[in-house]
Amino acid sequence: MSKSSTRRSTALNLPAVTALFLLPSARRHDPAVDAWFEAIEPTRHLVRPWFAHIRALGPDIRELIHDHAPTACVGEAAFVYTGAFAAHAAIGFFHGADLPDPHRLLEGSGKRMRHLKLRPGQPTNEAAITDLIAAAYADIQARL
Repeated sequence: MSKSSTRRSTALNLPAVTALFLLPSARRHDPAVDAWFEAIEPTRHLVRPWFAHIRALGPDIRELIHDHAPTACVGEAAFVYTGAFAAHAAIGFFHGADLPDPHRLLEGSGKRMRHLKLRPGQPTNEAAITDLIAAAYADIQARL
């Protein structure tokens, strides 16, 4: 597979050439991801159920630790990651700038990537996060 796809998706109105971030070492279930979640840190518990949700999206989901964060791929094409920090946890989307975000959860101003933050003790819009993850999954499948 090349680093870009030249198919055009009319459903998502993607550009003619869409760069993919490929991680060929991703695998169906990476024990290093489980170990990352087992580490006792104050915010990892916020993203653990979301990563479990991502794992369950389909048989094409692969995972690995990339840049010290659990990262999910469709095949070897990265589409979402989780991170944990002192004051918050994050779910990041490699093509988040192209995702529908009617609840305005996504942050960031990069060309492609966006993330949302989860903070201890603050309410979470679970339906909106579920929709973003589903949209990211559909988006990366269309890019392939």
